[in-house]
Amino acid sequence: MDITFYGAAREVTGSMHLIATENDRILLDCGMFQGRRKETEEKNRRLPFDPQNITSLVLSHAHIDHSGRIPLLTKNNFVGRIVCTRATQDACEYLLMDSAHIQESDANYLNYKTLRSVLSQKKTLHVKKRNSKKELNDIKKILKKDRHQLDMEKINELIQKHHIDAVRPIYSIEDAKHALSFFEGHPYRNPIVIGKDSSCTFYEAGHILGSAISIIKVIENGRSRTICYTGDIGRFDKPIIKDPALHFEETDRNIDLMIMESTYGNRFHEPLQNLKPRLKKVLTDTVERGGTVIIPAFAYGRTQELLYVLHELYNDNEVQPVPIFVDSPLATNITRVFGEHPEVYDRETHETFLAKGKNPFFFDKIHFVGSVEESMALNRSQKPHIVITASGMCEAGRILHHLRHKIHNPRNTILIVGYMAQNTLGRRIIEQGAKYEKSGRTGSPPLLKFLNKEYPLKAHVVKLSGFSAHGDRNEMFRFLKESNLRINKIAVVHGEEDQALSFAKFLNNQGFSAIVPKSGDTVHIE
Repeated sequence: MDITFYGAAREVTGSMHLIATENDRILLDCGMFQGRRKETEEKNRRLPFDPQNITSLVLSHAHIDHSGRIPLLTKNNFVGRIVCTRATQDACEYLLMDSAHIQESDANYLNYKTLRSVLSQKKTLHVKKRNSKKELNDIKKILKKDRHQLDMEKINELIQKHHIDAVRPIYSIEDAKHALSFFEGHPYRNPIVIGKDSSCTFYEAGHILGSAISIIKVIENGRSRTICYTGDIGRFDKPIIKDPALHFEETDRNIDLMIMESTYGNRFHEPLQNLKPRLKKVLTDTVERGGTVIIPAFAYGRTQELLYVLHELYNDNEVQPVPIFVDSPLATNITRVFGEHPEVYDRETHETFLAKGKNPFFFDKIHFVGSVEESMALNRSQKPHIVITASGMCEAGRILHHLRHKIHNPRNTILIVGYMAQNTLGRRIIEQGAKYEKSGRTGSPPLLKFLNKEYPLKAHVVKLSGFSAHGDRNEMFRFLKESNLRINKIAVVHGEEDQALSFAKFLNNQGFSAIVPKSGDTVHIE
């Protein structure tokens, strides 16, 4: 049996690993790479194997860096099955459609800009002078149905006429719909046949609603071998969902190879008990300045955790109850999915909310923003409020427009509550904001470029690591030490190279046998 690491090997995104046996080809996740557009575009468009040869896909959870290339797989003659937990299946219905919509929208806008530039140059050459503002506006009118909506029928017609190489999405909304027909949702701790000689059992991973540790058992040449794929391991004692599983059935305990994440392989989160007091201070300080708290947050998981903690703070009258806006249609839909799966909630959530007939994620101060017009009005609001919006790494979506209107005002706070990958706007905000605070907020503020313009970072930047859905080094080590698994070898993945190498070194010093594969490396199990 061979395991080949095709994604999230010495990097965080693009999770994808292939188990190859004599009879089966089992794919573990099929995630999208995230980061610099040009680099990730090239990596995301190709699959390093023939999809027709894949027997089944085991999906650890619905986050796009684990699920985002599934429509690419299924539109290229994949005929197998996609197995996951029931909550993951429900979440993917929204996340994959949203991913396809973003790709189509981005492609349409880039094609519009390219065509507009070509038409402008042709007009300039024809009249032998620079285009006037009126002439540029005339071109825009040709390409738009109104001030905001692109006329894609006209744009595509002119792209073809002028022989322009059009940008194409990796997959379309129709491709995403097709992919969803392959999904099978299964309960935890229930063995599932995934191949001729292969089975899978899901255990709670504690990372996100529906996330799973996958135990894959393979019989080859009369011998049984077991792979444990952790996916992303969550934290212990966080609200809403159950902690990572520590007790595994006796038949699942002997692990020949564990494929383990390392996002925070050499980092440590602040204690969970500090989370609410620190959030309370951020909210109080900002509201006293008359400002807005802008929170870029993943629509799936982080948004719901924030709503849960804010609900507790408001219930206990610990903060001024300013309006809370969730400005993300995706987050609104995912919050609905959370509400439909109380079977995976932990005891605290049942006792705090469900037993009292309350929904953890809805109360009178929360407003879910739907339309673009509502979002634009919120951008212009000068009254203190909290806005939670996608995307979590500030790379796309409505968060960019909230930043555009608020980043230059020192009354406001940008609250970072999650991991920011390298080469993202979110990472630059953290790094530049920390430098500015260290300087005493004196001198010229740092400039950040997005939406084709530079903006001064005068808003306060605060990072709360306690909201992270990933366990830190201590918590991942706790999982290894306190679980009843007997582990022969660990392949460390899903971490930037320094984190993965550091975590593997730590594990080896603790008596485990750990390696850090590179992309394309294969581990053979006898």
